[in-house]
Amino acid sequence: MLGTYFYHEILRKTVISFGTLFNDIHIRHKDNTGKSISDMKVALAYGPMQKFLARIEQQPDLNRATQITLPRMSFEMTNIAYDATRKSSITQTFKASDGTNLRKVFMPVPYNIGFELNVLVKLNDDGLQIVEQILPFFQPSFNLTVDLVSVIGEKRDISVVLDNISFQDDYEGDFATRRALIYTLSFTAKTYLFGPVADTPEGLIKKVQLDYHTNMDRENKRRELRYVATPKAVKDYDGANTEVLTFNISATAVRITVNDTSNFSVGDRIVIDSEVMQVKEKPDATTLVVKRGFDRTLKVEHLEQAKVNKLTTADDNLIDIGDDFGFSESSSIFTDSLQFNPATRTDS
Repeated sequence: MLGTYFYHEILRKTVISFGTLFNDIHIRHKDNTGKSISDMKVALAYGPMQKFLARIEQQPDLNRATQITLPRMSFEMTNIAYDATRKSSITQTFKASDGTNLRKVFMPVPYNIGFELNVLVKLNDDGLQIVEQILPFFQPSFNLTVDLVSVIGEKRDISVVLDNISFQDDYEGDFATRRALIYTLSFTAKTYLFGPVADTPEGLIKKVQLDYHTNMDRENKRRELRYVATPKAVKDYDGANTEVLTFNISATAVRITVNDTSNFSVGDRIVIDSEVMQVKEKPDATTLVVKRGFDRTLKVEHLEQAKVNKLTTADDNLIDIGDDFGFSESSSIFTDSLQFNPATRTDS
């Protein structure tokens, strides 16, 4: 459990997504005639407000003595708190595919991340312009789509809620002291944290085995009847063992003619279009007698040159997530008084 390394960068992605909301805000200044004379993009950086205030008030000994330029914005993550109102079952899992492998993922844990956005301006009109470009989008929330776990393509809408707005005029001192007007906007991002994502070869159930017991003694019971079911494909996956029809066949015909029957044996399953059939006889080198509508598929007409594919265990092993499939079923009677051991998968 604890100690298994994983890092989905969810907190980092949430911080970056939050900052991206405010990285293209502009202010404009106009002359007395209403003509725009300047357009400035407001700088945005990650960091606490106190750091920027200190830079305004001081002139550090750098290569050249310059003070910080206003207006500008800063934001920072202020807290992380568990959100019990969005809690789901702690043991519930779901399956996700990365395109090639099936992965098992536990349901995410809801957490709220607090953010603080500080707007620092010298002129009150600059601050009003910035704030007015932000507030209409939060009513009181704004949804961000974040790729939380890229390995499984898990994207979720993260609700960013505007909680509070405050204003501060940080002017104190004589006329030489720079003035800073500060608007502080508090937000809560309702995100989700995922645990480790495990590869699971058991994501698709490949076999069901059920042992029946007639003895009610829990300690000494032994299997007497075993039922086994395994999935079997109802469509061709590998494209192997393919022939073609040489004549049209109706929905009721049981004799079909193909260009070559050497790839087929009695008992084989074949699929034409979406209908599965079972080979019952091979009268000659080009004729098959079949059972129609096998594996609960529909009997339909098929046209000349339609592909005739043999279904094998290779196709069964390639059944994908969401595909339709049938079942191979078998049962066995035992008198050996053995019991199946799930740990070793053997009878003992």
